Amino acid sequence: MSRSGEHFHPLSRLLHWLMALLILAMLFVGVSMVGDLSPRHTLLVGIHKLIGLALLVLVLIRIGVRLKYGAPALPGDLPALQRLAAKASHWLLYALMLAMPLIGWGMLSAGGYPIPLHLPALLPHDLKLYAVLRLAHGWLAYLLFATVLVHLAAALVHGLIRRDGVLRSMLSGR
Repeated sequence: MSRSGEHFHPLSRLLHWLMALLILAMLFVGVSMVGDLSPRHTLLVGIHKLIGLALLVLVLIRIGVRLKYGAPALPGDLPALQRLAAKASHWLLYALMLAMPLIGWGMLSAGGYPIPLHLPALLPHDLKLYAVLRLAHGWLAYLLFATVLVHLAAALVHGLIRRDGVLRSMLSGR
């Protein structure tokens, strides 16, 4: 859904920037905890799980807000291939933001690990499934990081080179 207007709804902007901060924190925490056998490993894993659950809740809210309020239309002079890339990259970002915490939750379930907030297991205890999900979680984290970098680069192109209002639509309501 797209809407008329030049700016995203204020709630869309708030969710975007809050999730951007949490995703960056999550990526740094995730990288820090891999291979860390120090006493802080348990703390990092706990933080990672809680941020993951927060991101799952926020992405569900964000999807609802996006469906309700839509997004500003892309500039009319944007080439068709760039329009397609913009839509595809946003679909990919939403898919990854939804999949990553669900895979993490499934991974904890399959590994028999405790799930924060006493949430139920999504999957049965199965160490082979755990291994597959752990590998998928890692590779999808790399894909998420790459997609975020492309998203950031595109935003900077729109804001600094094209100056077409796309970046401004997520920065402020004015």
